[in-house]
Amino acid sequence: MARLTKAQREWRPGMPKKRRSTKVMFASTVLVLEGFVAFFATLAVFGLRRDEFPPALILSAGIGLSLVLVLTCAVLSKPWGVGLGWILQLILIFAGFIEPMMFVVGILFAVAWWYGIRTGIRIDREAGQREREQAEWEAAHPEDQSN
Repeated sequence: MARLTKAQREWRPGMPKKRRSTKVMFASTVLVLEGFVAFFATLAVFGLRRDEFPPALILSAGIGLSLVLVLTCAVLSKPWGVGLGWILQLILIFAGFIEPMMFVVGILFAVAWWYGIRTGIRIDREAGQREREQAEWEAAHPEDQSN
């Protein structure tokens, strides 16, 4: 027997679908892409610098960072989730001290993160305003509702 999620258990016919956050979607996209970049950067550092750093340290730190980047997507809707994302942006930039090209990659991803958060907030705000206006119109014009 399949277990239902909380949302599935609470659903009733006629309930409006909860709108997903564009900010969370944009931020998640950036974090997943950064996770892939961190993984491949780990492989590059492993191949180029394994004489300078212990290979186990390179692999564990790099794969760990990749996993944290991807798993952070799950907490982006929490108040502290975006703050954690900003900390991860700094870590990715500071990876440039190990592999200098990561300064460029990290800064470019930080710009993409900032833009995704800023644009997502604006889109979410506009969508919320449209929903409120639609609800007001529907309340003022019940005769126009055809079901």
